[in-house]
Order: sequence, then structure tokens, then C-alpha cells
Amino acid sequence: MKEKLDLQSNILIGSLLFGLFFGAGNLIFPVQLGQLAGSNTFVATIGFLITGVGLPILGVVASALSRSESLYEMAKPVSKSYALFFTCALYLTIGPLFAIPRTATVAFEVGLAEFAPANIIQMTLFLFSLIFFALTLYFLLRPGRILDWVGRYLTPAFVGLLSILIITAFLNPMGDASQSVAQGDYLAQPLFTGILDGYNTMDALASLAFAIIIISNIEKLGVTDPKRKAIETLKSGLVCLIGMGVIYSSLAYMGATSLGSVEPGANGGIILSMISKHYFGFVGQILLAVIVFVACLKTAIGLITACSQMFSEMFPNSLSYNRYAMSFTLVSFVVANFGLETIIQLSLPVLMFLYPLAIALIILSLLNPVIQKNKAVYQWTIGFTIMAALFDFVNAFPEDIKAKPFFREIVRLAETYLPGFDYGFGWIIPTFIGFTIGFVMWKLFEKDSVHHA
Repeated sequence: MKEKLDLQSNILIGSLLFGLFFGAGNLIFPVQLGQLAGSNTFVATIGFLITGVGLPILGVVASALSRSESLYEMAKPVSKSYALFFTCALYLTIGPLFAIPRTATVAFEVGLAEFAPANIIQMTLFLFSLIFFALTLYFLLRPGRILDWVGRYLTPAFVGLLSILIITAFLNPMGDASQSVAQGDYLAQPLFTGILDGYNTMDALASLAFAIIIISNIEKLGVTDPKRKAIETLKSGLVCLIGMGVIYSSLAYMGATSLGSVEPGANGGIILSMISKHYFGFVGQILLAVIVFVACLKTAIGLITACSQMFSEMFPNSLSYNRYAMSFTLVSFVVANFGLETIIQLSLPVLMFLYPLAIALIILSLLNPVIQKNKAVYQWTIGFTIMAALFDFVNAFPEDIKAKPFFREIVRLAETYLPGFDYGFGWIIPTFIGFTIGFVMWKLFEKDSVHHA
């Protein structure tokens, strides 16, 4: 048994973390942030790194401290029903309902959308997503080769191709970021807006799903003590933090400077396409298409694998791993054909609801050495968080739905009584109150038990 890992092992685990986390959304959101934040890009990027990198790493550390074998076990102190609900909701969100379909649509938007005539763009998306998910399924049904393809070929190819574009952008900037005026919420509150933008990567949610992969690899290297596993995860996470931090910051910089040479884009995929075309012309667009296709295929393989394994374990009497993989691939294919903009719009309310619950669970797990998975603490904390998160869920609805009298009154109520709601953090104080009530009840019950003994 090892007490700690050497530097080479930490770098290996950190690289695995990077390979699992960095995917489609990680490409499109930072560059759009940069273009919208303009002169406030630095502050907005710090916010993005907090939830886009820091929180996912804490999620894996929290999983190690919780001594749980899965997300279901991690959430079970609340109740078995809640654990089942949260696990299913999280995996479906980072799986076939949003994240997996997004991989295909991002690859399409960046690689082919500009070349497809407007009257047949839907048919082009259909054919592209059909080929994309056929390739995904090919690798999925050969699990022995997945690690080889992801670790040995896809990830290095992705990083190498992306580096060409980033280095070129630094050597020959398109403009001056300080001359670009920040837009919308990036003007008044760039830090908080960046923090919420980090939600879109879904990496904090994914960290709770992928944690078991990281922890099991650390155990295979000889570390078995839970506290030591958490420490080694954190050390390895610094490797991932540096790698993802550099790429995120570079993409945000590219977006911020791009307005000196290209027009504003509707989404990060379009912006990346215009940047690549600016530097390399048609060749640049082909290069970018390859970069994004590799990143998205890698992400789709990893996500469907994780979702299929989890559901086959939770419901062993329903479908086999292969049947879950085929089912999730089919659902992802159908959802992908709604298009990137629709998928992002539909996912936002769900993310605003799930993220507070995920953050609360991460905090509780980090405090596990102190609170010892006490049911009262977990239930009160999550209970108050759910109530507050429902307001964020409604507030993230499309404007035409949110304008209806019933929903407008719910939002007005939250704006009046939940501090921080306007910034997207109305859940923080209720979560703290719930934790305090649960902690006090636990200690009072504990003292009462000792007194009667």
C-alpha cells in the first residue's frame, strides 16, 4: 500500500481528468464569453474557471472523502428515493437529453453548417448526426478499445490541433480586448456571469459521475486511505486545473480579441469557425472541423459509456450495458436534430436546478469527516436547497414562458425574499440555513441520546 503517489502518477491521473472533462461545451462557451465580456474578459474568465474547473475537481475530491462507490451511494444519506432521482436526473442531463446530443450539434455547427444551403440544413444535420452516432456506437460496443482510442489517439490529436489555432491567435492577435465593450450582464457583473457560464460545461455534474473512474485508478496505483485518496486527487487535479485553465483562458482571449476582425457570432461554434477562417481560410475551417469532431466524438463515447454502466448497475433486471448504450445513442441522435441553440436553451433551466443540488452534495461530502453522513444534516440541507433551486429553475425559462402571470409572480416572490437571486445564487442562504438546522438537530439529538443513556 502506498501513502502517496509520485509526480509521474499525479500527472497521469491529471491527464485522465483532463481527458474526461474537456469536450464540446468546453470549446464553445469560453470563446463566446470572451466576445461578450470584451474588456471584462479577465474577470469573467476567473468566474468561469471557478465553476468550470475548480468545482469539478472538488467534486472528485468530495467523492473520495465520502467513501462512496457511486453517485447513488453519495446521495443516499438524504434518502434512497432522492438518491435514485438525483442520480437519474444528473446522468440523463450529462447524457442523452442534453450533453451527448450537444456533441453532435457542436461538431455540425462548426464543421458543416456554413457550407449547407439553408433549405436543406435540417437534412444535412440529420445525415451528419446519423454518421456521428454510428461511429460513436461502433466504439461503444468495443469497450476494450475505448481507452486506447480516447487516451492514446483522440485526446492528443485534439490538444495538438487546438494548440495550432491558439498559438496563432496569440502570435497574431485579431484586435485589442480592452477596446471591446462588455455586453449585457458582463458589463455590470462579469464575475457572477462567468460563474454561471461555467454551469454550461456540465463538468461539475460530470465530476460526480466520473469520480469513481479517477478514484479506482488511484486505488490501482496503491493508495487506499480515503483522506489520502482525496489529497492525491487534489494534487492530480492541479495538473488538470493548469491544462484546462490555460485552454479556457486562451479561448476567452481569442473571443475577446476577435471583434477586431470578425462579426459577433450567435454561439461559440460560429465564433470559432469565423476565427479559424480569418487565420487560415478554408484550410482553417477544415482544421477546426477536425478539432471539434475529435473532441465531440471523444466526449460522446465517454458519456454514453458512463451512463450505460450506471443505469445497468442501478437497474440490473431491465437492460444490459449494450442495450442501454444503443438506447442512449438513439435518444441522443433524436434530440441532436433539434439543433444546438434549442438544446442550450432547453438545458439552462435544468442546469440552474441541478447545479445547486450538486454543489450542496459536494460541500456535504467534503464535510463528511465532520458530519459523518448524518441523515438530518443531509436532509435539511438538500430540502432547503431544492426549494430555492426551483425558483432558479423557473427564472431560467424562456422569456415568453416566464412572462406568464403565474411564473412572473414566482420570480417576483424570489426577487423579494431570496438575497442573491438576481445573480443566480438565491439558493446559497437557504442551503446554509438548512445545513445549520440539520447540524443543530443532529447535535441536540446526540446529546439527548447521551442524556437518556
